[in-house]
Amino acid sequence: MRDKGDFLFTSESVSEGHPDKVADRISDTVLDAFMAADPQARVACETLVTTNRIILAGETRGPASVTSDQLIHLAREAVRDIGYDQEGFSWRHAEVECHLHAQSADIAAGVDSAGNKDEGAGDQGIMFGYATTETDTLMPAPIHYAHLILRTLSERRRAGDARVAGLLPDAKSQVTLRYIDGRPVAATSVVLSTQHEAGMEQAAIQRALRPLIADALPQGWMCADDELYINPTGNFVIGGPDGDCGLTGRKIIVDTYGGAAPHGGGAFSGKDPTKVDRSAAYAARYLAKNVVAAGLADRCTIQISYAIGVAHPLSVYVELHGTGQDVEESKLERTLREIMDLSPRGIREHLRLNAPIYVPTSAYGHFGRTPESGRFTWEQTDLVPELRSAFGR
Repeated sequence: MRDKGDFLFTSESVSEGHPDKVADRISDTVLDAFMAADPQARVACETLVTTNRIILAGETRGPASVTSDQLIHLAREAVRDIGYDQEGFSWRHAEVECHLHAQSADIAAGVDSAGNKDEGAGDQGIMFGYATTETDTLMPAPIHYAHLILRTLSERRRAGDARVAGLLPDAKSQVTLRYIDGRPVAATSVVLSTQHEAGMEQAAIQRALRPLIADALPQGWMCADDELYINPTGNFVIGGPDGDCGLTGRKIIVDTYGGAAPHGGGAFSGKDPTKVDRSAAYAARYLAKNVVAAGLADRCTIQISYAIGVAHPLSVYVELHGTGQDVEESKLERTLREIMDLSPRGIREHLRLNAPIYVPTSAYGHFGRTPESGRFTWEQTDLVPELRSAFGR
């Protein structure tokens, strides 16, 4: 996204009932089951969902008390919680297969600590974190409001709100915002597609959802009615995994910054925190958010890179996009490495990631959330005093 000038920028979100998010939810349900049984368990779980079929595959290392039968039951319960009990996809009678097996000994040898060797990264890769003053959550505004629209819709549906009666779990949103001199000022178009029961009139759905969208946006930001697209293709009765196959990890831009910042390419759900695809992306967001919260910049992008089996990051890069407040990016790079141990073990311990905290991350974004009950610890701004002190603020 450009730093200055006038432009339009768009981000999308998808609900917990979207096929790919159903897969993410199940994978993180498996992860939480292992984390609850053993905080040091290793999990890399992939899920495929389609018409009345759920397939779990991947590698694990954990206690024998976590059985295939238990994981199959938990997968059904996850689908039940999302709200699927339809002919084409039901928690009751979908066929569930579990093909999880033991983690590769070669990977384990590279990751495990031994003798004088510290725990290494679970894979090579680059991870990015981002923060901006566009919203109170320090998230880009387009993805923030795209998530908010769907979260509001989900909360009303789950609460049995009459205003959304007949709407079903699968939904997608897309928000286009106008920027003037690099700052968001209004929505120019909004798209909201939602699954619904057969026989519902599209005009009634549109009348019900327009106020929800308007309430989610800041006052005065609502787009013109001819740029509001609610179920633009018409009927949306067949949805969820019955309408489209879902896979873990296919919504990485929805999960992060809506395209407003770079992405290293690695997905999050189903991966334990030794996998830096997940934990280092959380750490990068945590550091970027604290930089912005400390008033050192209005925007901050951080890149961290790792090699499999190596404990220390190979590089830490900071970009302030010309918004730094008398802050040298090279000094900030050094300072961030001093105030936080960015080894896989250091990240896990600092952010308290070895816990069953991951199911809530599987929909509506991993970032911009409220820290609570040990969850979303990477959204805390507890490094602000130390960062301000380091830069004489």
